[in-house]
Amino acid sequence: MSGETLREKLEILADAAKYDASCASSGTARKNSLGGKGIGSTEGMGICHAYAPDGRCISLLKILLTNHCIFDCHYCVNRKSSNVRRARFTPQEVADLTLNFYKRNYIEGLFLSSGIVKSANHTMEQLVEAARILREEHDFRGYIHLKSIPEADPELIDQAGLHADRVSINVELPTRSGLSRLAPDKDEAQIEGAMDKTKARIIQAKDERKRFKHAPRFAPAGQSTQMIVGADAASDADIVGKASTLYKAFGLRRVYYSAFSPIPDASAVLPLKRPPLMREHRLYQSDWLMRFYGYAPGEVAQATEADGNLPLDIDPKLAWALKFREQFPVDVNRASKEQLLRVPGLGTTAVARILKARRHRTLRLDDVARLTQSIAKVRPFLCTLDWQPTMLTDRADLRALLAPKQEQLELF
Repeated sequence: MSGETLREKLEILADAAKYDASCASSGTARKNSLGGKGIGSTEGMGICHAYAPDGRCISLLKILLTNHCIFDCHYCVNRKSSNVRRARFTPQEVADLTLNFYKRNYIEGLFLSSGIVKSANHTMEQLVEAARILREEHDFRGYIHLKSIPEADPELIDQAGLHADRVSINVELPTRSGLSRLAPDKDEAQIEGAMDKTKARIIQAKDERKRFKHAPRFAPAGQSTQMIVGADAASDADIVGKASTLYKAFGLRRVYYSAFSPIPDASAVLPLKRPPLMREHRLYQSDWLMRFYGYAPGEVAQATEADGNLPLDIDPKLAWALKFREQFPVDVNRASKEQLLRVPGLGTTAVARILKARRHRTLRLDDVARLTQSIAKVRPFLCTLDWQPTMLTDRADLRALLAPKQEQLELF
């Protein structure tokens, strides 16, 4: 390791970090460098995201401090029994890289995670030190996301929150049995205990800010977590239920889903094939239904099929509507906002436009078509002044009519 150049370390540790999906940077408001003080900003245009060909976010400088690890999680490419090249940054090297990339306009912030080297406390100290150098020595005001290590002392996690915009602790797997089987060194109670302490600290910091103007911020962009999908036998219904519990118990800003990726020298207990990326996408859609459309977790679970997984060919909202057709059609001119949000094809923006437009006139089908992206998908589930779907809503082949058409991909 000692003979590796900084470039080689970056190549190894940036590649090792690509499996972590929880690097989105929305939701923060921190001091910026307007007025010529400091460097960086999370204000204004915010963080610009770019995505790798496999859909993962690469807009931040997304690296590991080290891919050495004393844990042996079966699904992790950096586990101690894995035969991969190892490297380690010093905190100063991380700070220098971040500043150099930022000044070249390559990035707008830092996402820093790490394998666990020596001990949880030692690793957490190194992560915090990198953030401290940026904040205190260089007055860096860009975005910082630190991955906390639940086994570390609470005081160290507290220090992380004082420097970072967002902190996250991965729950890794949706079930306790899955975690015990695939990550025997991790403990669900310890993970959730750390998340609970972080939640309490965020609430405390907000309260202090209300009383004292100069009280320090603590993780102003909140905390998040990530679950791996498809490494164990957990169904989508299990994952949705777990995500709902985490949102309620720990006030999370986001739960991220990462489809399991086969790794070199994989353990025999892992599946041989990765789950379809569409499964990850359907879980994000279901997450959206709970957060913005008023669906209860049980209702999302009702959209699953006999195996407990969401259908891959249609979105969860359409799947639910097809199962509960007695709820439709809804009258666009009389229905409540909550009813309109259940109509497949109507997003929050379209519903807001409909509610605003119907204050001034009674809506016809052409009016709705101008306010939505696809009237074909919406038409079976609503009625307007001049449109009644009659038997269309109850047609046995309605799913086939509304499902996206399968296309043959080109070979070249």
